[in-house]
Formats: sequence, structure tokens, C-alpha cells
Amino acid sequence: MTAYAPFTAETLRARLADVPAVADRLGTDTAAWAVREVGDGNLNLVFVVESPQGALVVKQALPYVRLVGDSWPLPLARSFFEYNALIRHAARDPGRVPEVYHHDPDQALIVMRCLSPHVILRKSVIAGVEHPNLARDMGLFLARTLFRGSNLSLPAGQAKADLALFAGNVALADITENLVFSDPYFDAPMNRHTPGLEPWVARLRADRDLKVAAQAMKHAFVSKAETLVHGDLHSGSIMVTAEDTQVIDPEFALYGPFGFDIGMLLANFLLGYFAQGGHEAAPGARDGFRRWLLDVTRQTWEVFAAEFARLWRTERRGILYQSSLFEDQGDVLAAEQALQGVMAGIWADAMGFCGVEMHRRILGLAHVEDLESIADPARRMVAERRALALGRHLAVNRATITLDGLIATAERIEAEDLA
Repeated sequence: MTAYAPFTAETLRARLADVPAVADRLGTDTAAWAVREVGDGNLNLVFVVESPQGALVVKQALPYVRLVGDSWPLPLARSFFEYNALIRHAARDPGRVPEVYHHDPDQALIVMRCLSPHVILRKSVIAGVEHPNLARDMGLFLARTLFRGSNLSLPAGQAKADLALFAGNVALADITENLVFSDPYFDAPMNRHTPGLEPWVARLRADRDLKVAAQAMKHAFVSKAETLVHGDLHSGSIMVTAEDTQVIDPEFALYGPFGFDIGMLLANFLLGYFAQGGHEAAPGARDGFRRWLLDVTRQTWEVFAAEFARLWRTERRGILYQSSLFEDQGDVLAAEQALQGVMAGIWADAMGFCGVEMHRRILGLAHVEDLESIADPARRMVAERRALALGRHLAVNRATITLDGLIATAERIEAEDLA
């Protein structure tokens, strides 16, 4: 066992030299390896290691929040939870997450496939680049990982063992519980927002219905241990090409509500939608891309719902909604009725989580580049006001809003003059 130390481009080469899985992919001539640090996230070190033979990525957890510094300590064990989430996601939706080659728990280090020529999805959304397989890939990923990580599918003992394992990811759960659900709705020390947005911020923080809704979603997050969730599924956690979609960075993984990952992802599509006005060269220049983002929002849910229903009918072998009570008694309609009830609950939760995610990305600590990179503060503020308005609507009306209603409301708000 070697004492933990953060690696540099210089020291990482020596550490990896004795790892067979690395030598298999890069060769044994370490002098020919090129190592560069590429991490731009909030928490970790990320390196790309290349040789004439191949390339791989190394991710190492730091003992603090990188965005803030060592004044905010964070357990290295989050690398353990990320590794365990990656191997489960790989088994449940093969080919949708990068292959893991090596895990070193002492150094909080994961060595995995280098995704190339993939780019971060958020960069594509800012640039206005469409990815035709995105909605299908993400809808299937969500359905397969969420269904197969739950008591609908897993044997009871395995489900409980996984629940116990991921319950240890306490520190990252605490980040979500506070930064997502509570901090945006009061004057928390680490909050920040665009100057000039103060009247809107004050209005939201005085909104009784909204604050109750946000806390209801926090209640659901901490109490509904329904399935293994990625925990931080946004457009910065997805890498894409024209043909492929890869999901990365599940270090926030834990057991939570079915609707959590769905709501977080759809929120980031919608944040990108409202941000387009700050990136287009002339008004209306990106109307086609706006429509595409709303189509992706719609289709992601539709693909998820169809695949979840297929898995319900073919892989429902867990302790919930057992076929012995329904199909085995010739009562298929009862199983379908139960499915509709489960889907309605997932959708309502997803809308609530979507709403609070849109708020925290504007009012809390961790913002999104879609909005932050808008150079004109006035245009950025209009985009943020629109996103805040939709977020409020979704959180408060989550039990009654429909998919058509979501799309129509987003379009209406985008067309309004909120300046």
C-alpha cells in the first residue's frame, strides 16, 4: 500500500509503469508516453496518457473540492463509488460508459478508455451542433440502468447489498442535498448569481409554494431509495460524436428516486435551450437548434418510457410487482395498470427535480457554461430569467404537467419579453 498523494504529469508515469493493464495499451517504454492534465471539473484531477500504441484516461480524486480548495475537504472514497457505478452501468447498458482498465482505491484512481474523438456534450450545445443519436442513447441508458438497478429487476439480496454499499457515499449526497435543494432558496454563503438578477432572486426566495416544492423534492431524494442513480447526470457528464454517446463521472452515485437522473438531464437540455439567444449571431439564427433541443427533451423521455415498459414486461423479476400476482394469474391488464402508476410517479418526480436543477445552476455555487459563457450580461440575464420561470413552473406543478405541456411552456417562455 502506497500513501495517497495527488499525481502530477511527471509522477503519474512512474505510478502507471507497473500496471499490466496500462502496459497492455500503452507499451512498456514509459519514456514514449505523453502525459497531460486536462481536468476542468469541480472535483478531480484528470489526465490523458498517450503513446504510439494507444491512449487512456486517468482520473484521480482530490481530498477536497477542487472548485473551492482545501477549505472544503472531501473523502477520497468517492472514487470507489464511481468505480462501482461504472462497472454496474457497463453491465446494465453495455457500451454506454467508458471501459475501466484499472482501479487503485489507495490512490483514489481510475484508469479507463480514452474517449476520442468525443467531445463534452455541453460544448456542442453551446456551439449549436446536433447529435442525431443523443435522445435514443440517453433514453435507453436511463431506462436500462434505472430499471436494472432496482427492486423491479435485482434479486432482493443483491439490491439490499448495493443499497448498503452506496449508502456510504455520504459526503457527495450531502453536496446534492444542500447545493441543489436548499442553498438556492436562501442567502447561502457560496451562492452567486449574475449582477442585476436580484429582484428575481428575491421573488423566488419569497415564493412559499416554490420553497415547499423544493423541500418536497429534497424529501423524495433522501427517502426514495428506488434504484442506483448516476447522481450528477448533466450535459457535462456526457461525451458525444455524431454516432456515439458515452456517460461519464458517476461519482455522485447512490440509491435514489427513479426520476432524479431524468429530471437533472432534461433540465440541462432546457438550460441549453434558453441559452441559445446568447450564442446566436442574430435573433432567430438558432431557431432550428432550439427545436432540436426540445425534440431531444421529448424523445429522451419517450424512448425511456418505451424501454422501461419493455423491461417491465420482460425483466420484472425482483420483489416489486411480482408476476405471480399479475401475469401468472392471467391478469396482464393489472400489470399494465401498475406500470402506468409507476410511470406517472417517475414523470412527476422528474419534473420536480428538473425545476430545482434549473434554479441551482443559476442561483447556487455550480453554474453551467451554457449561460456563464454568454458574453453580454443583458442577454445572459434574459436567458436566466426564462430558465428560472420554467423551473418554478415545473417544480410547483410537477404533479399535473404533461410532456406536451412542458414543451409548450418552454416555447411560450422563450417567446416572452422578460427584460
